[in-house]
Amino acid sequence: MTGTQRRGRGAMMSPAELDAFLTGQRTCRAATTGRDGRPHVSALWFAWDGRALWLYSLTRSRRWADLRHDPRLAVVVDDGLAYGELRGAELSGAVAFVGEVPRTGEPCPELAAPERLFAAKYFGAGDLPHDGRHAWLRLVPESVVSWDFRKLALPPGARAERPRPEG
Repeated sequence: MTGTQRRGRGAMMSPAELDAFLTGQRTCRAATTGRDGRPHVSALWFAWDGRALWLYSLTRSRRWADLRHDPRLAVVVDDGLAYGELRGAELSGAVAFVGEVPRTGEPCPELAAPERLFAAKYFGAGDLPHDGRHAWLRLVPESVVSWDFRKLALPPGARAERPRPEG
């Protein structure tokens, strides 16, 4: 990764913390830019292999069309409800399209590990079911910014607990 986090180093996750966080989370928000310059953000499942974020995307989606035109992608994975619980990571770079489009399950050694991770995470299975509508995107981040507000001391009077509904 070429990007270096300059701000918020006190809340930054260590490489091991970031790896555990990305491995454990289930949903990311992926941001693309269309031909008209408009941003598009969508939720997506992913697998993290310690080096790359693997996204299994519908091939007939705006996200896919945007990335065919401009492969730059920004992804946010976050967690927490109260301010003192917030943690997350933003990963950005250019995606690579991996395997056949759409994916039908043809042998592709490069996809063996990500498909195993994805199948276990989301389907509790060893094999990924292929529906002929999805294909793989690989994001090897050029930049990563992370935060874990649980590491920060809250100022006096700040609420660390989850907000309670009024009424």
